[in-house]
Amino acid sequence: AYSEIDPRVETMMHELLDRVADKWTLMVLEELEENGTLRFTQLSRKIPAVSQKMLTQTLRQMERDGLVHRTVYPVVPPKVEYRLTQLGHGLSESFCGVWRWVESNLDAVEAAREQFDSNRSG
Repeated sequence: AYSEIDPRVETMMHELLDRVADKWTLMVLEELEENGTLRFTQLSRKIPAVSQKMLTQTLRQMERDGLVHRTVYPVVPPKVEYRLTQLGHGLSESFCGVWRWVESNLDAVEAAREQFDSNRSG
C-alpha cells in the first residue's frame, strides 16, 4: 500500500524539478562540477549563450536552494566566486544517472522515434 505523500514533498519536488530542468541551472551545475570554483565572468564565458541577467538569476536561485555557495572578496573591483555545495554535488550526481541512461538507451529511443514518425506519416 502506498503511504500518503507529504504535500510539502510534492510541492518541493515540483519546484525543484522546474528549477533543475531549466537548461541554465543544468549548465551551471555541470560547469561547477567540472571546474570546482568559478568566478561569475568565468561562468559566463563557459556558457556564452546565457545573458548576464539570466546567469545572475540562475545563480541567485541556486544559492537560495542551497545548491551553490557564493563568496564575495572585499577587493576592488569585487571578486565573487561560486562553488557547489554538498546539495549541489548530490544533485549533479543524480543527473549523471540520467546522462548514463541516455547514453545506454540512445539507439533504442531513436529507433522508437523513427518507428513512431514513420507510422504517423504513412
